[in-house]
Amino acid sequence: MFSDAFPIKEVDDVVFEVDCSLITVKAGADVDIGANPSAEDQDDALEDGATQVNNVVYSFRLQSTQFDKKTYLAYLKGYMKVVKTELQKTKPERVEAFEKGAQAFAKKLVANFKDYEFYTGESMNPEGMVALLNYREDGITPYFTFWKDGLKEVKL
Repeated sequence: MFSDAFPIKEVDDVVFEVDCSLITVKAGADVDIGANPSAEDQDDALEDGATQVNNVVYSFRLQSTQFDKKTYLAYLKGYMKVVKTELQKTKPERVEAFEKGAQAFAKKLVANFKDYEFYTGESMNPEGMVALLNYREDGITPYFTFWKDGLKEVKL
């Protein structure tokens, strides 16, 4: 769902916040990964056929999805149960910290529910993680929140 190539911050031992940005993508062209353009390349207008997309959404083919608060809470309850069951099998020493941290973070999430956008992985697995997109205090800088214990590290 994301890579360590993006800036990552662990929060409250329960979630990862992954900074992202808008990039310009043009069909059949190199992708602008958000680096500063050279002096001769500076052009604020999008070229024909170019679109701006979130780099994490684009890179990992995340799919936008919708929730109202009631539906999200029902999903979250089921998802937390799945994660807890997996932790009991693989990392039993982590279960207590997960339960405590997830409960506290879920309260923050519900209090600010209207600020989030929701994304699933490319497979759109209904039992999989829903990533949460929000914006930093500046209202411009996007970041994703991922449940730490719902991830499996993959080395390439």
